[in-house]
Amino acid sequence: MSEEEKPKSSKRKRADAIKPYQCKNLIAVIEDPKDIKNIGTVIRNVSALGVEKTYIVDPGKSLPDDWQEMRENKSLSATSVSAIKWSFVKRFDSTQDCLEHLEKNNFVSYVTSPHTKGRNNIILHEGNYTEVHKLAIWFGSESRGISDLAVKHSDMCINLPMLGMIESLNLGTSSGIVLYEVTKQRREYQRMYKFRNKRGRKYTA
Repeated sequence: MSEEEKPKSSKRKRADAIKPYQCKNLIAVIEDPKDIKNIGTVIRNVSALGVEKTYIVDPGKSLPDDWQEMRENKSLSATSVSAIKWSFVKRFDSTQDCLEHLEKNNFVSYVTSPHTKGRNNIILHEGNYTEVHKLAIWFGSESRGISDLAVKHSDMCINLPMLGMIESLNLGTSSGIVLYEVTKQRREYQRMYKFRNKRGRKYTA
């Protein structure tokens, strides 16, 4: 039996079925995370919400360079509930390296913070995340938040208003909240854009 004739596994069928709903040209960047559990949680959020890729700035080199090796990492597999096996992850040695890679590939960076930090700042639910074709959303480390370098090279700072006594959320929670709003908007935009294109082709045929 050839590869083409082999029956697909249920997971592969699921992966094929959800592919059209993935948000193209959307990357979640985690800057210098310290807790492997948080990394796994973000990767799980990325997979569940349909973000295309995860980039990790990892100065301490706690993760392997090769994605295939990451997929075999038991801690990442457990904390991401195996999402690491279905989501592309790339690591970088420094924030500068990651920024240069993104800019080379024409990605625009937005950073996230509970505070006003960027040249342009917007509250999460008031932002329009469909205006940029290639978008990278940055999340800072658990201890110090987003770096000044990332803020300097970003076009927007997304603020998560904190209304309680605690003025911060953990990395897993904040990434889930932000990425939910961003993917919701971009998925709807992609759907409408595809619909308009189909109508256009039908109309001009």
